[in-house]
Amino acid sequence: MTAFEAATPPAPDAGRDGAAAGEHAPREDVASEHALVGATGLPAPESKGRLAVIRTTALVAIVTTAAYLGWRIGFTVRQSLWLAIALWLLELHALAGLGLFTFSLWDLDAAPRPRPRRMPNLRVALLIPTYDEPSEVLLPTVAAAVPLSPAHETWVLDDGARPWVEELSATLGARYLARPEHDHGKAGNLNDALAHVDADVVGVLDADHVPASGFLEHTLGYFDDPRVAVVQTPQEFYNSDSFEHRTRSLLSREESLFGEQRLFYRAIQPGKNRWDAAFWCGTSALVRVEALREVGGVAEETVTEDVHTTIRMHRRGWRTVYHNEVLARGLAARNAEEYFTQRLRWGTGAMQVLHAERPITGPGLGFAQRLAYASTLLGWFDSWRTLGYLLVPLAVLFTGAVPIQASALTFGVLFGATFLLQRIALSLLARGYAPQSMSMLFEVVRMQTVLQATSTYVVRRARTFRVTAKAGASEHRRVAAPPILWALLWLSGASAVWFACTLAGLTPLHYTVAWTAYGAAGWLAFNSVLVGAAIARVRSDRFAVDRRSAVRLRIGTPVTLDGRPGYIRDISMGGAQVRIPVDSNARPQLVGGTRELGLPFGGGMTLRCEERGRQPIGDGGVLVRLRFLEGQERALGELATALLAT
Repeated sequence: MTAFEAATPPAPDAGRDGAAAGEHAPREDVASEHALVGATGLPAPESKGRLAVIRTTALVAIVTTAAYLGWRIGFTVRQSLWLAIALWLLELHALAGLGLFTFSLWDLDAAPRPRPRRMPNLRVALLIPTYDEPSEVLLPTVAAAVPLSPAHETWVLDDGARPWVEELSATLGARYLARPEHDHGKAGNLNDALAHVDADVVGVLDADHVPASGFLEHTLGYFDDPRVAVVQTPQEFYNSDSFEHRTRSLLSREESLFGEQRLFYRAIQPGKNRWDAAFWCGTSALVRVEALREVGGVAEETVTEDVHTTIRMHRRGWRTVYHNEVLARGLAARNAEEYFTQRLRWGTGAMQVLHAERPITGPGLGFAQRLAYASTLLGWFDSWRTLGYLLVPLAVLFTGAVPIQASALTFGVLFGATFLLQRIALSLLARGYAPQSMSMLFEVVRMQTVLQATSTYVVRRARTFRVTAKAGASEHRRVAAPPILWALLWLSGASAVWFACTLAGLTPLHYTVAWTAYGAAGWLAFNSVLVGAAIARVRSDRFAVDRRSAVRLRIGTPVTLDGRPGYIRDISMGGAQVRIPVDSNARPQLVGGTRELGLPFGGGMTLRCEERGRQPIGDGGVLVRLRFLEGQERALGELATALLAT
């Protein structure tokens, strides 16, 4: 069997994602609302009929799996006990995963829906911690945060103490703060800011998270309840060509079909509202200052300070709310190197939290809250099950072990029915956010990193906060695939050769139960395809480490270049590529020099650019490459808000 968790939930402090959305009127097709993978708005409630189907299917799958495992342990575990018991335990662990998955996704609509709040009676400050992000990343966030309604202060918390960041903050209307010491990473930066900020509620935005116009209006209403400490919103991404996404190209843009973190942020987190167990995820959230002060500030003992802080709040009786509407959008991991860095930090932090706070066995939490935290934190151990499933067919083919003592027909019918029910239940519970093929692929992709992270639960060692790189690289290079994947692929090839040689009588081994060997060979072939696909994705030149720090967006908008009409092919905070037609009557222009790019955003704006080159394209037009000149921060801020916050 394969892993039950459709996708390992991202640990807190995901630090990247979210997007703009206004209020959405309820649709007639309420039942399919949660299945809109690319949707960013507040989903309409699920219909009672669809919810009944999801819950019934999940419960039937759990009962059927339990019965199957009872049959397995009672009638099929007879030979090769070292492998038979190990396989049964893997299947038992998968049943526990299915149970926690069902618990987490039982109800996604438990949170109340407050009215938009335009005139709050709370003092509000937005905090933007930054360390080494380049201007192309930081400028859009600050530019979109400052004009948000209602009135508030915007603070840029610069742990890099960079003069240009102070100048940029002043230009865009934000306050600037740099601390003399830089200990405890982001948590220390936020705690230092609390000593300077006079506010009742603080919003936290990572440096790459651009808030939408309704970010404050749609979330402040929850604080009418004096016991609400945290309001968290989803994280989404504006670079849908990232390593974590699967997209398809349309005429003028990329449509995102899959995002690895969407299951967690659009389904699992809202499901935690039912149990008052939603937690702060580091960015795109509002936090009550009184609650922070009561628990001693942002937790500094672990590298996942957000969930750690939330556990302490829950123990003090504070409530948390998850508002399932994308109201900020950030940068996803662009390549496998950034992806592995993130997951190693999140997984290691989860292990630190398990040790430091004991949310499953420690005092102060309700039973449902313990289960909710167990579902998230223990989910990191699923990669050990994935490794087990990859190794079992190798063990069968190399040793001839018989882990299942039953007729092929009996096992095939019982296993097939159970497996099919599990797949259907997982698909329904995930509400369309986790296609099985992509979820299994990413389970293998991140396996080595997660194994490394979870091993720190036993072998504890200090790990400092490592920021996910957002600046460009010094070179364009492909990322090396994890060694464990190459080892598994090599072992799979060797076991296939051994299997063929054994069937030909060229080895001393004899398969006493033929169908188990053939079944293992089929299982091995499937695993090999999965591992090969994981290696190919990591090594893909499309996801290579790139020099560019700015994200290029395809928008297909009409523009003018020195007064001549054209179209944007792609645009970023650093420059643009513009397609202009060739006019035989027009006066030829020299390549290079300064150009003026007229854009239709915000009632019309003009940016000064340096031409970096041009090339003819197939339809007789010319593609002109432009770089925006310095000293246009306000105009670039307006551009960023128009592109990324809407």
